[in-house]
Amino acid sequence: MAASRRRGRLTAVAAVIATAALTAGLTTGCDAVNKALDCVQTADSIADSVTDLQQAVENASNDPTQLDQSLASIDKNLDKIGDKTDNADVNKAVDNLNKAVDNVRTAIKNGDNTPDVSPVTDAAGELTKVCTS
Repeated sequence: MAASRRRGRLTAVAAVIATAALTAGLTTGCDAVNKALDCVQTADSIADSVTDLQQAVENASNDPTQLDQSLASIDKNLDKIGDKTDNADVNKAVDNLNKAVDNVRTAIKNGDNTPDVSPVTDAAGELTKVCTS
């Protein structure tokens, strides 16, 4: 009878350990999925901001403040992505997009009211690709 109780306890302990391991695995998996979704959603927001930036460049003579607003929006979204991921590819894409945005800012400061935003567009596309792969 003692052996039967021990087997029962061992089975119960094994079940608890298996449940804990499964729960930990699912939680980790959910965190990874949530991070990926955050990345995709933020990349989508950045794509919208890049579209706004392109329109702001086209309308720069009418409202030069749109350029700054669009760049600030991209910066804000890049900060969100950078804070939520530890993926090296995502971080590299974020760094590239930050550099492209800085180059546009520098061009504006140097008097270019219609800076080339194609590097920003390219970098945003790369970020979207990295987030969805």
